[in-house]
Amino acid sequence: MSTQLSPLLAPMLSSAAMRAVCDDATCLQHMLDFEAALARAEADVGVIPAKATGPIAMACKAQAFDMAALADAATRSGNLAIPLVKALTADVARADAEAARYVHWGATSQDVIDTAAMLTLRAGVEALLADLGRAIKSFAKLAQAHRHTAVVARTWLQHALPMPFGLKLAEYAAALHRSRLRLLRLNGETIALQFGGAAGTLAALSDKGWLVAEKLAQELQLPLPDAPWHSHRDRLAEAASVLAILAGSCGKIARDVQLMMQTDVAEAFEPSGEGRGGSSTMPHKRNPVAAASALAAATMAPNLAATMFAAQVGDHERSAGPWHAEWPTLPGLLLVTSGALASIVDIAEGLEVDVARMRANLDATGGLIMAEAVAMALAEKVGKAEAHHLVEAASKKAVAEKKGLHEVLAREPKVTAHLSPEKIKALFEPMAYQGASQALIDRLLDSIDVTNQ
Repeated sequence: MSTQLSPLLAPMLSSAAMRAVCDDATCLQHMLDFEAALARAEADVGVIPAKATGPIAMACKAQAFDMAALADAATRSGNLAIPLVKALTADVARADAEAARYVHWGATSQDVIDTAAMLTLRAGVEALLADLGRAIKSFAKLAQAHRHTAVVARTWLQHALPMPFGLKLAEYAAALHRSRLRLLRLNGETIALQFGGAAGTLAALSDKGWLVAEKLAQELQLPLPDAPWHSHRDRLAEAASVLAILAGSCGKIARDVQLMMQTDVAEAFEPSGEGRGGSSTMPHKRNPVAAASALAAATMAPNLAATMFAAQVGDHERSAGPWHAEWPTLPGLLLVTSGALASIVDIAEGLEVDVARMRANLDATGGLIMAEAVAMALAEKVGKAEAHHLVEAASKKAVAEKKGLHEVLAREPKVTAHLSPEKIKALFEPMAYQGASQALIDRLLDSIDVTNQ
């Protein structure tokens, strides 16, 4: 029940691993895996003859089915499972007419489709966890390497204060780690077998319905829920939220890198390479292509997640419409989330940092970025309000006269009466005003178990 992005655009917006997970043939095989596992589970508890399982399993090979014909038939039947079960039954009958009687015994279309979606989701989570491990490890390593590298902290895109670049990088690693924990919770608590029969009561299997469910969960190595969840889509909505959050975290990192790569900033860059980031007309360009791909994917993800949220509002025991909307949407969300993350892995593993340019940008405002540091030191002598007023006036004077703030302050008697020349000079060292930054870096990195990625 998957959807693929355009073959021309897919590599820009999804990872190769996720494209394999969401491939139509793979998703079809998940549906067939359900049918083969169902037969084995039912034979184990005596619902169908044991000799029926072999012919059914032998026929459950995706490559043997005409996907175009199935897709065409699905438009008339309302879902893909109905023509698939019909075709599977016919295939089994050619080998063993008796075994064909037991294909899809006691199950319904939604059991097949929802469980296949869960198998796709499980494989997709594993692919994302692998890439998350790489990105987290690389950002953690960069954070240690640049924990004493001063960079401009920007608020509202304006210079605010100095900060260690390592803190920014540690925050990236920690944000991605939180998404890793969410994905692990999905694997342990949310992804589960769907098996309820026609209306969620397992009535067709009489008193052996739950025994079959237990065996089926074991066969597919899926957690067994407390009851069928076919009419309650919160599991899939939760998965969508986790995916969208991950895509958003990737987008935030990509936005920062995109801004740092601006010609006027030029502090950090995506890895370079032949033919990478160029322009069709301007030979000098070095465009943030990985960041752009991550941002494109992150822009798409919230709307796909919104569709999954809307699909929760179904009617009674099987919805007509909202359920159908999930089928292409979940794979689409997996694909774009993987694309955002793959771009961030690329950035994390090859980020180029210009330490000298970071320092130059800190000095670009003539010391104004250290105004708060001076005001706080002066506040200890004259009070916060008066200190703020004095430093604000000095800052405006420095801008008007195109002079450095240090120079203006050194000539202001109301300042020099309380701060010595040596003290004023010390206040203009960026890394002397970083507060708890080094402890915060340690706390963030300690929260990440890098060894178990």
